[in-house]
Amino acid sequence: MASAISTPPAAVARAASSSTPESPISSFKLPPSRVASSSAMASSEPLLRENPGRFVLFPIQHTKVWDMYKKAEASFWTAEEVDLAHDHKDWASLSGDEQFFIKHILAFFAASDGIVNENLAMNFANEVQIPEARCFYGFQIAIENIHSEVYSLLIDTYVKDKDEKASLFRAIETVPCVSKKAEWALRWTNSETASFAERIVAFAAVEGIFFSGSFCAIFWMKKRGLMPGLCFSNELISRDEGLHCDFACLMYSMLQEKLAPGAVQDIIVAAVECEKEFVTEALPVELIGMNSKLMQEYIEFVADRLLVSLGVPKVWATSNPFEWMELISMDGKTNFFEKRVGEYSKSGVGATGDDRTFAGDTDDVDF
Repeated sequence: MASAISTPPAAVARAASSSTPESPISSFKLPPSRVASSSAMASSEPLLRENPGRFVLFPIQHTKVWDMYKKAEASFWTAEEVDLAHDHKDWASLSGDEQFFIKHILAFFAASDGIVNENLAMNFANEVQIPEARCFYGFQIAIENIHSEVYSLLIDTYVKDKDEKASLFRAIETVPCVSKKAEWALRWTNSETASFAERIVAFAAVEGIFFSGSFCAIFWMKKRGLMPGLCFSNELISRDEGLHCDFACLMYSMLQEKLAPGAVQDIIVAAVECEKEFVTEALPVELIGMNSKLMQEYIEFVADRLLVSLGVPKVWATSNPFEWMELISMDGKTNFFEKRVGEYSKSGVGATGDDRTFAGDTDDVDF
């Protein structure tokens, strides 16, 4: 397995000499990342170039990035909103194969969120210099923590054997099929030679492809009317991860020096092969009654969609074999957002400046 991410140096060396004293802000240098410390890369990419305005959010300079942050903010949820009370009966009725499949899917999810968060905290939130993006990354870290909490709660609820539970919580070390996917992700996030462009594409692959087969399998359980708590959490988390993947694509689109289309395709194809192996061989979806060939086609379909979002031609041109996926996930997202709009409009999330008005005793005070 790849080695742990090194802690960035505590400070950047100041310029060799200067006759003019530096201001406190200009002299406060951000610790360099492994890659962004290269002056050639940092100077060529506005996204990564040291920005003295990074400490102040307004005026908003990158509206698309800010809009993504506000969208994430408006769809915030907590683990306490997921009701697992009705899952116990369904869990007991599942076959041994079905229970095995779900337990190991959850083990992968629980481990992967930690990898995602470490990459965000140690790398991207450090390297990207625009404050709007840092707002998104900060919020993504928070929501990934909630995902991790939910997956841990699900394992804790379903698995009663203490030794088995401990093994699942350490799946990166104890479960080979989980280890392999984790190693693929860590190989990119820990790389000291890969460019930011390569790493953001690989990160999009983790968010957009490595979760796709597992999300689909849990939606299959919903189609069968089973495990409502698990399925509801899957709706919320899959929606969040879709937004996170979209944000990675947005960050990539803002780079001036993008990868050659073939290089992007190579990263995505490698991720697809890894995911196919996971859901058809290592942890076959036949365990829950799904068709492996159709699942492979679904992963290709998802990957093609990601390639298009990255501005690169499709590789497979595969149609979606699971039309019910679009209907189930869309219904869940629509119902969730309708509920959220009603709740959060009261507190002004997503409102414009003109909409934010406080009523006082005698006057309306706008800000």
